[in-house]
Amino acid sequence: MQTKITELLHIQHPVFQGAMAWIADGYLAAAVSNAGGLGIIAGGAAPVEVVQKEIQIAKSLTDRPFGVNIMLLSPNTDDLAQLVIDEGIQVVTTGAGSPAKYMEKWKAAGIRVIPVVASVAYAKRMQRMGADAVIAEGMESGGHIGDTTTMALLPQVVDAVDIPVIAAGGIADGRGLAAVRMLGAEGVQCGTIFLSAEECHISEKYKELIYKASDISTVITGKASGHPVRSLKTPLSRKLTEMEGHIETRTLEEIEAMTAGSLRKAVQDGNFAEGTFMSGQIAGLVNHASNCQEIVSTMVQEAENLLTGAAKLV
Repeated sequence: MQTKITELLHIQHPVFQGAMAWIADGYLAAAVSNAGGLGIIAGGAAPVEVVQKEIQIAKSLTDRPFGVNIMLLSPNTDDLAQLVIDEGIQVVTTGAGSPAKYMEKWKAAGIRVIPVVASVAYAKRMQRMGADAVIAEGMESGGHIGDTTTMALLPQVVDAVDIPVIAAGGIADGRGLAAVRMLGAEGVQCGTIFLSAEECHISEKYKELIYKASDISTVITGKASGHPVRSLKTPLSRKLTEMEGHIETRTLEEIEAMTAGSLRKAVQDGNFAEGTFMSGQIAGLVNHASNCQEIVSTMVQEAENLLTGAAKLV
């Protein structure tokens, strides 16, 4: 399946693996890239030496393009912005802020810059700034989310910009890929489906919860602080929901203290009581273990079959 984004990035399939903090390491990124997609290492708030180590791991496992995601609110952003240049990274995705400060030197280094956007206005701003593409992420996604669904956001972004648009949020199989291609997307970014990959090194409890999830297994917390997050329903998420419903009697500091380190507790420790198990609404479709090669190839083949069939009906 060749699209504008596969041509731009020199990848085989228009499938990005989402940059999930504490999860998207060098092993997972390399496996997705070897499968023909674009693996992405999550920078998160990690120190530069940690991210550099993951880059070296990915380089040792693949000779194909992979990317690094830079969370622009990280205290280490300046160092990470230079690291991707020094390491010859070909693709940088960004989130949680504007990449304006770094755009000129990234472009001068030949890096393709692809910000994640949650609105038409921000997508247009990123295009004016020189972004090579944008990832339009709907609220179905796991982790930090916006207010608009993928179905509504994507075609509006596609109509508003001239650069390639990648769809994210609520996509876990070929039906999702085919659907967003029909809406004008040049590819997809998926997170939740890659939690099932054997190359994804998360706790067994995390995987178990994903496999058992249904269409109503996620909840949004953090609205009170202005930073909504979608995750699986757990004792912690239920407690946060209750606290946010009575925000006048609870301080945001209390809530922040409860969630500090909760993602690590989920990913590494499998701590069901205190962990934040981020997941998209599509988790109900993810019910068995797989590997990156199978995930990517099955998704693309199914989408091609559906799109070919649709073309014959026209």
